[in-house]
Amino acid sequence: MKLKRVVVTGLGALTPLGIDVPSTWESMINGVSGAGAITRFDSSKFKTQFACEVKGFDPLKYFDRKEARKYDLFAQFGLASAEEAVKDSGLDLEKINLDRAGVIWASGIGGLVTFIDEVSSYAKGDGTPRFSPFFIPKMIADITAGHISIKYGFRGPNFATVSACASSANALADAFNYIRLGKADVFISGGSEAAVNEAGVGGFNALHAISTRNDDPATASRPFDKDRDGFVLGEGGSALVFEELEHALARGAKIYCEVVGAGLSADAYHMTSPHPEGIGAASAMRLALEDAGADFSEVDHINTHGTSTPLGDTAEVKAILSLFGDHAFNININATKSMTGHLLGAAGAIEAIATVLAIKNDIVPPTINQFNLDPEIDTRLNFTFDKAQKRVVNFAISNTFGFGGHNTSLAFKKFKD
Repeated sequence: MKLKRVVVTGLGALTPLGIDVPSTWESMINGVSGAGAITRFDSSKFKTQFACEVKGFDPLKYFDRKEARKYDLFAQFGLASAEEAVKDSGLDLEKINLDRAGVIWASGIGGLVTFIDEVSSYAKGDGTPRFSPFFIPKMIADITAGHISIKYGFRGPNFATVSACASSANALADAFNYIRLGKADVFISGGSEAAVNEAGVGGFNALHAISTRNDDPATASRPFDKDRDGFVLGEGGSALVFEELEHALARGAKIYCEVVGAGLSADAYHMTSPHPEGIGAASAMRLALEDAGADFSEVDHINTHGTSTPLGDTAEVKAILSLFGDHAFNININATKSMTGHLLGAAGAIEAIATVLAIKNDIVPPTINQFNLDPEIDTRLNFTFDKAQKRVVNFAISNTFGFGGHNTSLAFKKFKD
């Protein structure tokens, strides 16, 4: 069968850099760090006392007080970013076939805030079970997909993807495949996460996964730097509207770019560490290019997973070098996590948006916080350090990898009729 073409027609973001796409993008291209002291709880006894929190988010701008109480913070982030994406897309809900409109939404953890609150309340009580009737519906990871579909009346495919930090990239890959197979016309897809809390910070501290650079949070996320000591925990939500090309053209939609490939693989190596040679990462990128029918030489830009972990950054660079050979030195590589922090299950979606906007605007956001390049990393590579770089970006890849060895690469290119 002839596959349908898929384009991006709407974007929404609520991130540590801004409460919408324009403010997030402006901060990205200006190299702003979203990190600061934790305000959500007293972190004074934790090894890490900072994170990339969403700032200035008022749920009452999106929901009435009674409705807001029904949603965990991760769902609030998801609904808010989806609302921006739908508005940006210009979709007329009265004119599209809602049976062919779906939602695939991701979260690596789900309602962790709700879980902590409910279990803590029970533990402090007299043993009598007094749980909120909203406990389970607020906590489960799939609930945001359900809420979005209810809000917009989308009756097509509706589910959640969970693959740790690759979750929202997997959601986007699924949405892309459903549309090109002719099973839907439109998807709202992305992810949200709200893990800046005692359990989230404490758990990642126990894993020695997050930075403890409490004296200078703004420079703590430093991908590819010799002195990196872990990622910076982030939070937020990001949504993209994917649409079948003819459907988008028929309604005169604004088109950001085309989605052309998705590659998924497994390291099959370790619970939390990547394969040291980046075998799974290289496989995901290769599969995305094959899916797109593209040559390695066509790639202009890669938004890396680039978490700022000692093992992960080195393995991803090895994957890029092994796959692209000498062409790797012509690619603008960056790591926007240096600014946003790591949004866990929502990381793939915000980084996909950054990649889409790099193509749309022909500018690659920087990798900030570079002080001492890791001697194990080839200095001939262009990591877009410190400042955004203008260049024509016709074809780009966004990488997202997760605990459990999950690897997802998404391929985008400039839209041409």
